[in-house]
Amino acid sequence: MSKIVWNGGTLLAPVPPTLVSCGDFENANIMTVAWTGIINTIPPKTYISVRPRRHSYNLIKESGEFVINLPTAELVRKVDYCGIYTGAKVNKFDKCEFTKAKASKVSCPLIEECPINLECRVTKVIQMETHDMFIADIVAVNVDDRLVNKQGKLCMERADLLAYAHSEYYTLGKRIGKMGFSATKPKKKKKQISK
Repeated sequence: MSKIVWNGGTLLAPVPPTLVSCGDFENANIMTVAWTGIINTIPPKTYISVRPRRHSYNLIKESGEFVINLPTAELVRKVDYCGIYTGAKVNKFDKCEFTKAKASKVSCPLIEECPINLECRVTKVIQMETHDMFIADIVAVNVDDRLVNKQGKLCMERADLLAYAHSEYYTLGKRIGKMGFSATKPKKKKKQISK
């Protein structure tokens, strides 16, 4: 295999194209954020990287709160819309016909149509060259009860979540393994008894 070497860049993929809601019920906004992830387990911490010129930037900076909403593949056009239009000129909740839902721990609304919502409280802001990184505690997680089976297990394959890779949207597709499966012994096939 031969490889072409490029200059350093932001080619980490896939990433989740999330909808970040911020502000309060009267002055709420949504922006699409793909630069997010988990950075700690206990306490659970995440981050979002936001350009200071974005309309949501000051809403988050002033309130110290935001919600990461995980959208389904069905919402892909609305996810894209929220990433290219500014909330300074457009009410994205109204335009995309999203339902504001009350969060349990933060003042900004959840997006009801998203099956998973992470309520976040900012603990630190790190200034970078193009973006500022808002590091936050995940103070509550809201999960659509249709994603939980009778045993109480979260079934992510039911969520039909989006993925984003190099300016393109994808669905996650089928599950091909689970954590730790490489260390388990394969099940032996039962021998067929010939009659």
